[in-house]
Amino acid sequence: MTQTIAPRVRALVLLLLAAACALLAGAGPASAHAAVTGSDPGQGAVVDKAPARISLTFSEQVALSDDSLRVLDPEGKRVDTAKPANVSGTTYAVPLHSGLPDGTYTVAYQVVSADSHPVAGAYTFSIGAPSKTSVSVSGQSTDDGVVGWLYGFGRYVSYAGFIVMAGGAAFVLACWRRGSGVRPVQRYVVSGWVALTAATLALLLLRGSFTGSGKVADVFDLSLLGQVLQTKTGAALVSRLLLLAAAALFIAVLFGAYDKREDAQEKRDLTFGLAIGGVVVAAGLAASWAMSEHASVGLQAGIAMPVDVLHLLAVAAWLGGLGALLVALYRAPAETPVDAAAVRRFSRVAFGSVLALIATGTYQSWRQLGSWSAFTDTRYGQLLLAKIALVVVLVGVAWISRRWTGRLAETAPVEVPEVREKERVGARADGVESTGGVEPPAVGTGDAPGKGNGDAPAEGEGDDEAAPGLDTDGRPGPQPADSEAAGTERAAQLARQQAARDAARRKRARDADPNRFGLRRSVLTEAGIAIVLLAVTTLLTQTEPGRTEQEAKAATSSSASASTDAGASGALTLNMPFDTGGEDGKGVVTIDLDPARVGDNEMHVYVERPNGRAFDIPEVKVEFTLKAKDIGPLPVVPDHLATGHWSANGVQIPMAGDWQVDVTVRTSDIDEVTVSKNAQIG
Repeated sequence: MTQTIAPRVRALVLLLLAAACALLAGAGPASAHAAVTGSDPGQGAVVDKAPARISLTFSEQVALSDDSLRVLDPEGKRVDTAKPANVSGTTYAVPLHSGLPDGTYTVAYQVVSADSHPVAGAYTFSIGAPSKTSVSVSGQSTDDGVVGWLYGFGRYVSYAGFIVMAGGAAFVLACWRRGSGVRPVQRYVVSGWVALTAATLALLLLRGSFTGSGKVADVFDLSLLGQVLQTKTGAALVSRLLLLAAAALFIAVLFGAYDKREDAQEKRDLTFGLAIGGVVVAAGLAASWAMSEHASVGLQAGIAMPVDVLHLLAVAAWLGGLGALLVALYRAPAETPVDAAAVRRFSRVAFGSVLALIATGTYQSWRQLGSWSAFTDTRYGQLLLAKIALVVVLVGVAWISRRWTGRLAETAPVEVPEVREKERVGARADGVESTGGVEPPAVGTGDAPGKGNGDAPAEGEGDDEAAPGLDTDGRPGPQPADSEAAGTERAAQLARQQAARDAARRKRARDADPNRFGLRRSVLTEAGIAIVLLAVTTLLTQTEPGRTEQEAKAATSSSASASTDAGASGALTLNMPFDTGGEDGKGVVTIDLDPARVGDNEMHVYVERPNGRAFDIPEVKVEFTLKAKDIGPLPVVPDHLATGHWSANGVQIPMAGDWQVDVTVRTSDIDEVTVSKNAQIG
């Protein structure tokens, strides 16, 4: 429920659009999920002789296990001979048996990227000539199996649990302090804690299998659990469990000592203490996601992690508070209904949360997409568009809820006669407990049993015969002990019935208010949209960011182009996208090395814009490094020949091997970047 003031909203929208344009226009290089940007031999390549090793280059550092890189012959037998290892930068290789026969070989990889997500895939190359292969390259990812589904569900439950717990507690402290004694609200917050704790334990157990074999049987493998505890994700999950212990203490105080505190000053002091402690614990829990996922790697990680924490806290304050408000509207007892003042306070909290979400979401979108085209060309961008649409709808429904809140505040509360104190718990002067408004029959009057209304005594009854329980004068005599107990129990029963009737009457009067009814319906709609929004957000955290996906596509196409050119002419062609981060800083640099053999080579360098048009830059330099033999870097400064074209003759390659080609591109006095690619030369 957000406060909407038309001029301010229009100004805010224009400001955010301008900021988004500036951020997207100046996007720099970043990554999140690791992606394969090069391989040797390349995908689909046909080589004349068997290579000594297979190497893969990723967009970022990855974590390897013993089986992260596997090379299979046409019959499915492994031909790699050792564990994969890092050979240079982000390039990883595995040695092969010597003298491999001709045929089509499959390279399967399964690694863990720096943002904790498993990355898997496979491709083929051929020795001599392509052949049939019995190896299937599909279904390599653990995301597709039962363990992957359970892990994704556990992530959703963990997000939902945090939002419910943190948002519900914030709603009680900041908006409706009387809610600390309302049992349905207490159950709501506690259920969030239980869900988050259970999901965190489940993720800890599933993690080893999720990033490894993907088998259900490996979930309870203690050796895998030990390996998980040594990773960044394992440390984050353990930290989350420790913080949940502190959260349990916070909840116990909030719904225990805080609710029972009666002194106003003491309660204010305790409110302040709980607020500080709650913010610290909630921020720590949010940081357990930020330190192990997208925000922890790539561009501006030092800024991205605090922004991610703030984003998650804003989501919890808005959506978690919304759920608490819904529970209060539907389940709060008639004696402590949620009032319009509490709803107005939540409206202000929600409005501030939405502003924080817009600011942090804009930054995160720029960081993970990098270009406008990624909105429609990548799965991450498409999911982000769906999330934005849901947020817009949610804000619209919240505006309707705010209108109901205003009407509710303007409507005077319905007066309901309360049960008189003496009728509920008072005692009569003669020691007989009240019957809750039902007077007992007057003894000695015509209403007495066996008597008419002033008529003569019933037949057979003597005037001088005392009625049961009366003395001969007609006054109350001594009552039997069992009669007194029965009367007291009956009075208590009648009092409880009367109290229940009064509570039901108050609830009917409260629910009959059309403004409250409308508010309940609109808040229920908000909560339904929020559930779908949370599901889309969970999918986003598991999806490769658009920036990385586009970089991987560009690298794959460049690798295929280089393989084709090399196979056709014997020359080597390397296409490397670059982005210096400055104005007009994006493009593709192409290196042509002919004949790409030991000795003298002719090199041509071409620089093009993303649309394929050639353009000049102030400086371009090339270096060749053979790290396996500790040779290089060997610098080459080509001569400028024409627009976007540089050339150098007599480029010496002293030895055959897997050379790293580094190209430094400078597009202004301060904007430059170095891009690299490995290539087999000689």
